[in-house]
Amino acid sequence: LFYSFFKSLVGKDVVVELKNDLSICGTLHSVDQYLNIKLTDISVTDPEKYPHMLQLSVKNCFIRGSVVRYVQLPADEVDTQLLQDAARKEAMQQKQ
Repeated sequence: LFYSFFKSLVGKDVVVELKNDLSICGTLHSVDQYLNIKLTDISVTDPEKYPHMLQLSVKNCFIRGSVVRYVQLPADEVDTQLLQDAARKEAMQQKQ
């Protein structure tokens, strides 16, 4: 469910918060079934807290799914009704 949802957001700007409190903004380039994420055109959301990240000339990154705490999505891209319906259908299938 979430894999197909994230695949529909490829090309959109997202913010990925990691378990070590680092938040990275970027354009979602790809995602796989383990929710590993590849971002392009990245920047750090809190440069004062992570000044060493400003000196890097890295503009793309790969984030392992197991270190992701949250993914903040653009509000206008999320169809909450569709997502809720899909979650209900999946829950019903698991009960059967």
